[in-house]
Amino acid sequence: MRGFFCRYSDFVVHEINKEGRTVRLDDLCVPADEESPECSSTDSQTLTEEQKQQLEELQLFKNKEASVAIEVQEDSKEKRTLLHRAVKTLYPGLETKTEDRDGKKFIVAYHAAGKTALAAPRKHSWPKNRGSFCHFVLYKENKDTMDAINLLSKFLRVRPNMFSYMGTKDKRAVTVQEIAVLKISAERLSHLNKCLMNLKLGNFSYKKHPLKLGELQGNHFTVVLRNISGSEEQVEQAMTSLRETGFINYYGMQRFGTTAVPTHRVGRAILQNNWKEVVDLILKPRPGAEKGYLVKCREEWARSQDPEAALKKLPVKRCVEGQLLRGLAKYGKNNIITAFGLIPRNNRLMYIHSYQSYIWNCMVSKRMEAFGLRAVEGDLVLRGSSAHVLSADEADKHSLHDVVMPLPGFDVIYPTHSVGGGYRDMLSADDLDIEHMRHKVRDYSLAGAYRRILIRPRDVSWELIQYDDPRVPLVHTDVEKLENAPAPVYLKEGKYGALKMEFSLPSSTYATMAL
Repeated sequence: MRGFFCRYSDFVVHEINKEGRTVRLDDLCVPADEESPECSSTDSQTLTEEQKQQLEELQLFKNKEASVAIEVQEDSKEKRTLLHRAVKTLYPGLETKTEDRDGKKFIVAYHAAGKTALAAPRKHSWPKNRGSFCHFVLYKENKDTMDAINLLSKFLRVRPNMFSYMGTKDKRAVTVQEIAVLKISAERLSHLNKCLMNLKLGNFSYKKHPLKLGELQGNHFTVVLRNISGSEEQVEQAMTSLRETGFINYYGMQRFGTTAVPTHRVGRAILQNNWKEVVDLILKPRPGAEKGYLVKCREEWARSQDPEAALKKLPVKRCVEGQLLRGLAKYGKNNIITAFGLIPRNNRLMYIHSYQSYIWNCMVSKRMEAFGLRAVEGDLVLRGSSAHVLSADEADKHSLHDVVMPLPGFDVIYPTHSVGGGYRDMLSADDLDIEHMRHKVRDYSLAGAYRRILIRPRDVSWELIQYDDPRVPLVHTDVEKLENAPAPVYLKEGKYGALKMEFSLPSSTYATMAL
């Protein structure tokens, strides 16, 4: 049975929160306690239709002017305050100041993310009885979680680290997840729905706590494989096997990066303490499609080895390459470890975790080849949080669903059958010693962990559907439901067949691997 998903909307992900509830976007309203005087109609009456249009264009960066000036009709402090408030409430992302021009007072609005922005935004007062974190559901299309958060932080003029979330979601998909942000009101967040493409925010509530990575129970997937070849029996057989046996819990390809230099190679160089190689792998020219400015930046680095000159070629300094070059420019090429530290910690650790994942995938393939689908003597199972080696008798009483394999580190044990030795051999081929996984930089010391070999998805269901037009959407998204758009109509007879399936997976398992 073959098939593919060609549209990002064929891959829909809903987070399952720690209470086990599937997160959905089904309410765009602001909580009742916020029907504040800020959004009462009297404020906005002071703006003419023409002014509203100018402000909207300014907010969406469509305005060639850097600012919009609104003359104050009756000059009193109260009236001015109302005008300032109206502009900032109705057009998030805009800031205002009062100016005197020829004896008249003007409120001047400008874009907070634009060139004329003032340095610090004003602090908005926060009600005492309200939780400090606004939790909301973020719906996004074809955008990864970090990009979405960078965009929100730019419009709200806060640092990206004010936002917290439980997991990052795929880019090529429609995804729905919970986000929390510190001291930004639902009112301000909801206005972003007017000016952001491919993102929607809703289901607002206030809580006392942020969200933590890994707090989710998992994700619920709705996937359409289009243009499938294969009989109904084959589909039935494949899907029944997925539901009853499950799939090998490999780390998905996105774990290893999408460029010509896989992230696990950078991870290996860090663990080897080979810092020149780390810089080389991140910065040297590489084959494959890349943004033009990155290509120029790499060429400049290869030519001059001058971090300042290479940085000049980068309009976007937030990428890993930009952060590393900034570090090299600041601390010098002899202090690579310190320079590398300018890359955010999560990104740095991602390289090492990617190397662990690579070893795990290779060893699991070896294990399956050697012993197949049954538990055998020398396999590991978890008892509480520690691993236990199975004896021959115990192996007979266990199934492969109980068996775990270690991610290499200083705090794990290895299977006692031949595959345990495979770990040692693979690491020593990479000049690493399995007995010494502590790194002299504490951040890069690997404790290791255990991961199940097989995963059985929950809530598995599927249907075969027919369609004529390859562009027609086949999944009804949360936003379409909110906008009362009609659900997709499946034909009885059609030119093409598709398989629509749904299933839930625990966190850090990959739907692409299930497929």
